[in-house]
Amino acid sequence: MNNLATDGKILFGREESSAEETELFRYLQEAFAAGRLKPGLSVELPAKSQVNNVAGMKQKLKEFQNNLEWIERLDLTNAPAPAAPGMELEGEDDVHNDFTRELRFYRQAQASVLEGIPRLQALDIQTKRPEDYFAEMAKSDDHMKRVREKLLEKQMSIDRREKVRKQRDLRKYGKKVQQEVLLKRQKEKKEMLESVKRYRKGQQDKIDFLNDLDDKSEKPRNKQQRDNKKNRINKKREFKNKKFGFGGQKKRSKMNTASSAGDMSDFNPRLHQKKAGKPKAKMANKRPGKSKRMKNKNKKR
Repeated sequence: MNNLATDGKILFGREESSAEETELFRYLQEAFAAGRLKPGLSVELPAKSQVNNVAGMKQKLKEFQNNLEWIERLDLTNAPAPAAPGMELEGEDDVHNDFTRELRFYRQAQASVLEGIPRLQALDIQTKRPEDYFAEMAKSDDHMKRVREKLLEKQMSIDRREKVRKQRDLRKYGKKVQQEVLLKRQKEKKEMLESVKRYRKGQQDKIDFLNDLDDKSEKPRNKQQRDNKKNRINKKREFKNKKFGFGGQKKRSKMNTASSAGDMSDFNPRLHQKKAGKPKAKMANKRPGKSKRMKNKNKKR
């Protein structure tokens, strides 16, 4: 307190501007002189006495109490409703137990409903909301529209992340399966090569590994399967043959040979041979020439 002045004009490093601060400064000086100041406290205050003034509280209640009808107040004072079978609480209620406290609130609300509904019905007041009743919303339609759009956007983002996660898991699973297949093929190839080496060195007399290889392959094993595979139509090969031909030499492909020159299978005498002396068949509706058409036109004039 080296900044405190004894004349009361400077307090905590600044000039005083009111009489209340000066009075406070004098009070602190007196408390310090009497030894009532302790570390951590400016001054030790005397303990306040607690008084239960029931008469005063009732007087204050009458001052702001309004004698209104019950329909305007809707207040109820009653005991909690009986507990359901199996939900009875043994001993005194513990206010620090959350479950017990919430259950007591629930039973109190039940008792209020059981008493309040009959009183409202006796006053001819409806207690059930009509089905076509539309309550006024606290928020505007534009605000709710923005909220709905935000929720939809959030849901779409969640769905998008879920879809990406599933695709990532599928890719991981596909890679895992592919690696397992490659490892299996490498293992089979290694076993077959080792069997071949042992057979060449004379360490193995049987060639069962070749039979296993034939079983794993997709080649036909009997005559019927070979015939079915041979007679099967290859659509891809058929389309290429139709588009590009069957291969081989393309030059001089249209030249006549002895066999092609002597082939008369495509010759039709009715079309390609005309008998001599037979007059030509006249067309039924043959159009006249231009000179005849002009003469006919001049005659009509």
